[in-house]
Amino acid sequence: MTEQDTLAFVLTNAKALGIPLEAERAARVAAHLHRTVAMAQMLEGAHLTPADEPAEIFCPKPH
Repeated sequence: MTEQDTLAFVLTNAKALGIPLEAERAARVAAHLHRTVAMAQMLEGAHLTPADEPAEIFCPKPH
């Protein structure tokens, strides 16, 4: 997905949802979304298992 594709996606969805979006703001939203997509693609490319990042178990502090 190119930056222009991302911008077109943002503009199309804003119009479909009735969200007013100025050109400068749409460009910033598209840039942020484009970076987020790139980060997600890097994470999906890493072959991780649940053991690679164990979640801490929440233990409330006694009162």
